[in-house]
Amino acid sequence: MYPNLYYAFKDLFGLNIPLLKLLQTFGFFVAIAFLVAAYVLTIELKRREQLGLLTGIKGKAIIAKPFNMTEVLVHALLGFVLGYKLLGLATEWDETVQDVQAYVFSIQGSLLGGVVLGAILGYFKYREAKKNHAPEIKEEIVTIMPHQRVPDIIVMAAVAGLLGAKIFHNLENWGDFVKDPIGALFSFSGLTFYGGLIVASYVIIRYAIKKNINVWQLIDSAAPSLMLAYGVGRMGCHFSGDGDWGIYNSAYVTDAAGKIVPADPAKFQEMVKASEQFFVRQYGSLEHIPHAAFTKPAGLSFLPDWLFAYGYPHNVINEGVQMAGCAGKYCSVLPVSVYPTALYEIITCLILFAVLFALRKKVTVPGMLFGIYLIMNGVERFFIEKIRVNTKYDIFGFHPTQAEIISSLMVIGGAVLIWYCRKIHKAAKPAI
Repeated sequence: MYPNLYYAFKDLFGLNIPLLKLLQTFGFFVAIAFLVAAYVLTIELKRREQLGLLTGIKGKAIIAKPFNMTEVLVHALLGFVLGYKLLGLATEWDETVQDVQAYVFSIQGSLLGGVVLGAILGYFKYREAKKNHAPEIKEEIVTIMPHQRVPDIIVMAAVAGLLGAKIFHNLENWGDFVKDPIGALFSFSGLTFYGGLIVASYVIIRYAIKKNINVWQLIDSAAPSLMLAYGVGRMGCHFSGDGDWGIYNSAYVTDAAGKIVPADPAKFQEMVKASEQFFVRQYGSLEHIPHAAFTKPAGLSFLPDWLFAYGYPHNVINEGVQMAGCAGKYCSVLPVSVYPTALYEIITCLILFAVLFALRKKVTVPGMLFGIYLIMNGVERFFIEKIRVNTKYDIFGFHPTQAEIISSLMVIGGAVLIWYCRKIHKAAKPAI
């Protein structure tokens, strides 16, 4: 696993670039997910605009304004801070120091890097300000098309999605939140996708209504990009080893070097006993370990074992037991391999994205494509929950997870949405 890009570049390319320790693998893939979603959403909005399904509205655009030295100084200050820290990490990094965040918030850095980058950013902002300056603010009326609002939509989705993901995660793990509310709110881990989706959807729909964007066309345009973003985001979970994995596959265990080894029930029990302290800390007793044995079918012998079970060596959350011959911050591996559910979701969601992308021109009833997305995403997540470890609720004798509840509601909501959209579309057709 690659907790951050430093480990990825070192393992894949043999490059030792300490600066990359700042870039967490999970955050990197989340950023990529937003970028690819923005790209797909933009091209789909443009297509619908060309068909006349979406129109723009008039708005004011600033084409010139008075010179503002404060903006120049702010950019110069930002450049100084970035250069001070980035060049410092690149040239003065001490390999014995493992906590990058502590370095960032310390007084360590490169004065030369700060002065150089601060001067560069300040100079470019100065040139831009002088080029477009005027005695007073000048505005002109322009037509703003929906695809031009994608940057605003993505920023709102990122902020609202992060907030929603945090809220829903802490609701799902209320006991941990109560113990350390500040740490739970401001930690870099602990995000629930559906929480982010719900809050972000609410914020963006309100924004669309305010900007007179056809909501039905917008959500249909967003359906393929949402599925793609989810699949790419799951890459961050898998490649960083953030704990978003499945239950244990007791047909396999993991040796001290992180290699997957087939195991019979006796071997599984032996490994559990050998790592008793870890399992008791996680589940309270050895009797409550969630596991299910599934051996690679003989007809699929060409597939790698890690597709069925994985130990997540060097995972970012340091979950598991100490790896032999490893020293440093990320030296843990799961003693018993788990189902790599994030990998399953990556494959499934990329396939579903291709299906939705192919359907976008064939499904012409407004809102219906988004209903199909809701059903697809809900079904996918509902079944993957069967082999994932999550907090379960006790509801009238049933014990669903939060994701199972929401995914079930998504399937129902998607079916109702398709029925409603077909009904109003049929009613809107003129009688012959």
